Amino acid sequence: MTPEELLLLEQVVSAHRERTVDGVIKSHPAWHDLDAAGRSAAFDETLRQRALERAGDPAGQSSTVKAVLARLAR
Repeated sequence: MTPEELLLLEQVVSAHRERTVDGVIKSHPAWHDLDAAGRSAAFDETLRQRALERAGDPAGQSSTVKAVLARLAR
């Protein structure tokens, strides 16, 4: 991967997502700049990242699980 593609991959794998005014989660803009191979790599890397998060959390929860649970509690 080129340095530019690696930067896009890093941005896509992060847990941060913008929201619209009414709270709808938007896809990361970098996602649309990746080709099919880059999107596949992003998926694989996201799985690895979330597994590491779960392994380091006492409750075994990833950042995604925590975010979903926090929204459900509202």
